[in-house]
Amino acid sequence: MQKREYMLTSWFAPIPFRFTVTGSQPQLNVLIDSGVTSMLMDIVPTSAPPNENKTIYVTSMFRNIFPTSEASTETQTVYEPPVPSLQLQSNWWDVFPFEKADFVCSVNSSSDWSFIWYRNGQRLHDVDQNVSSNLSNQAALTITAESQAESGMYSCKAHHEVKGESILSNRIELKVYANKPKPMLVLNPKLQKMFPGESVTFQCVMDVPSGWHYMWYHNDKQIPGSLENSFRIISLTVSDSGRYHCKAKRGQNPFYTEQSETSMLEVSEPPTPTVKLRTSWSDVFQMESVELTCDVVRPNWTVTWHRNGVALQEDPALVLSFGGTLLNITCASRAHGGRYACKAHLKFRGVSSDFSNTTSVTVYENIPKPSLSKYPVVTLMYVGETVTFTCKVDVGSGWVYHWFKDEKKLVATDKTLRIKLSPHDGGIYWCKATRGQRTATDISDRMTQEVLEIPLPSLTRKSQWADVFPTESVTLSCTMVNSSGWTYMWHRDNRVIPSDDAVSFGPDGATLSIHSASTSHKGQYCCWGKLKDRAVSSNCTSGMTLMVYDNKPIAKLGQDPEDVVMHSGDSVSYSCHINQSSGWEYVWYQDDTRLTVSGNNYTIPSVDKTNTGSYKCEAVRGRTTSIFKTEQSQALRLQVEERPSANIMVLTGWSEVFSTDSLVLMCEVKGSEEMWTFKWFKEGQWIMNSSSDKYTVTPQNDPAQSQYICQGIHSGRPSYSQRSDALATKNLLLKRRVLLSISGCILFGIIAVFFGCVVLRVTRRKADHDEGPEEAELFLTMAQLKDRDDAPCPLVDYITDEKLNDLAKEGADVCSEETPLPVTSPDDQVVTTESCEKPPSEEGALVSFQH
Repeated sequence: MQKREYMLTSWFAPIPFRFTVTGSQPQLNVLIDSGVTSMLMDIVPTSAPPNENKTIYVTSMFRNIFPTSEASTETQTVYEPPVPSLQLQSNWWDVFPFEKADFVCSVNSSSDWSFIWYRNGQRLHDVDQNVSSNLSNQAALTITAESQAESGMYSCKAHHEVKGESILSNRIELKVYANKPKPMLVLNPKLQKMFPGESVTFQCVMDVPSGWHYMWYHNDKQIPGSLENSFRIISLTVSDSGRYHCKAKRGQNPFYTEQSETSMLEVSEPPTPTVKLRTSWSDVFQMESVELTCDVVRPNWTVTWHRNGVALQEDPALVLSFGGTLLNITCASRAHGGRYACKAHLKFRGVSSDFSNTTSVTVYENIPKPSLSKYPVVTLMYVGETVTFTCKVDVGSGWVYHWFKDEKKLVATDKTLRIKLSPHDGGIYWCKATRGQRTATDISDRMTQEVLEIPLPSLTRKSQWADVFPTESVTLSCTMVNSSGWTYMWHRDNRVIPSDDAVSFGPDGATLSIHSASTSHKGQYCCWGKLKDRAVSSNCTSGMTLMVYDNKPIAKLGQDPEDVVMHSGDSVSYSCHINQSSGWEYVWYQDDTRLTVSGNNYTIPSVDKTNTGSYKCEAVRGRTTSIFKTEQSQALRLQVEERPSANIMVLTGWSEVFSTDSLVLMCEVKGSEEMWTFKWFKEGQWIMNSSSDKYTVTPQNDPAQSQYICQGIHSGRPSYSQRSDALATKNLLLKRRVLLSISGCILFGIIAVFFGCVVLRVTRRKADHDEGPEEAELFLTMAQLKDRDDAPCPLVDYITDEKLNDLAKEGADVCSEETPLPVTSPDDQVVTTESCEKPPSEEGALVSFQH
């Protein structure tokens, strides 16, 4: 037993101790002698031998041992194992897909340490690429959560080339969610419509609340300055209408959640009521009555009335009815004259509308007010049209009319004003009447006349492509933007397009449809509009060119590989190509039967005999009612044949069983005369470096006596054969020897019976002097047997094939080379396929040992 003396230096201070190390790996018995007391301890050393310097970690109990002045010639440094500290740098322990979590593992030492990372106690082997820093005493690990497999308890160890490996650090749990979080947007109050001045609060609610900063979006644009989970608009405006959503982020390299569902906020001005005059006039004489109505379309609104901007006070002559919407001035006086308007107020919400339009009520003694009318009664008119204004005074006669436009007096003095409109005729028109030198009516109501240039139609193509083929359909559309009441005319190459069997027009001529295109339909198309019931026509649009090909396109079919004959299991790909226009969808056929395949590529990853046939394709485009088809491609023939099968035979003959423990297996490909190389498989695993058609199984290379499979490999097609059935070699040699032993026993028994019969004949031969009838000889000599062809063999009467078979069925130990043995187990079934006959091969090979 080795015994050496060393000097011990503790981890925390270089205090020498004298101690003796005895024993060998893997444990050293260390005797520490401090001069005052001795201590025998077990210390587990490093892999270095006891006579070399090494690092041994010991516990802190060495700190209570006093040093001695003695020192040996050899030193042994003993270190106290450091305890790594694991910290999670992220502010949260629950992360989402592709969010990062940062760990830092450190030890309280300035030495050069390397670090090992663990998850759920299992070492992480692929963390090198995730180490963001590797200082002398710490390392960082960044986990980018790709799946929930990254969830678990994380820990680390520190490793030093001299000082060895530390103990495991503290553990930190990391939880990885399966999907990104999606916040929920809550709107308070949740009203279908809101009005300016009201307030609303949005709240972004997260299931996982830690570390989030929130982002708010209005109409997909981020709202700056708000990172809280709630967002409040104190005083709404119409511009606050729109779509709102939120999402959250966290971390320095931000991780973003999914965006919330979108909430729609509609902020609109309160409905402006409309004041209408129910009586036939608004200029009245004293003591006449006037009725005004304030129309509010929506419910839950109340009405207040104003005159000249001041709310009406209580007056016996003012009567309100129908919830205040009807104002009746029962007995007009000059005090009731003015401009009347109303406001609407929403109940329980403090929302008020703007003032309605105003209606002037003039109270005078005898002077009426003229009325102004226009024909046609349309506000929007076009240059070149004619408009007629009429000024009428219902009371009295002899009135002279005066016309005004935009506060400028016109020359006309008739009751009617007729104008053929030009661009400068747009404006506000009104009139008044005078009678004599002193009497004049008030001015009439004002009328606004808008005059616009005749718009140019917009010509668009509803089809997806500008180039078409014969018999394909095309649809063109002609529309006026923000206008109605137009009919349309069509030109091709500056000529009017008539309607025929191939061309038709939609309602009002707004669409032109070519049902079956031909080369005669190509050219430049334009359209122009005409206003119904009015002599207004536009110019023709800019031309749109339509290209019509002379012939239908033909689909081109390609095959990869190009072999016509393939074998089951091979892969083949077809591609269909059209080199003209766009928008094609592809249709595939096998023997004129349509396949459920889309796209211009069709791949059969593993062919079988059902894939034999003729393949072709065509391209289609257009809608259901107007589908256009190309000419079909050329047909490519594919012939799929069964892949040849491989078979294993056993070449080891009966005569070789006692002389060898090996079996020689041979693989052949059925029905093929090609040159093959072979792959051999043992228990499903490929046997490397074995490409011959023969493989020898011995107790050395197969002590477990496994199952074997072979496969043929060929340089041409087919490139490989099917795999053979599995051949089990388990206990095959032993069974063959047992069979031969039993056959030998039976042969020996037959010989013994024969000699017994001979002895019995000799011993029981009848004496010469015995009298009596001569008995027939039971046993004949060999010479007699040769002379007689009817002499029975005694063994034939007792040992026949039928008897042997009966004995075999009863489980008797009888066997001949032509007698099958009973099979008692699946492994024994190998024997049932054997025959004791001489094999046809010169080497005595058996036909098959397959299951």
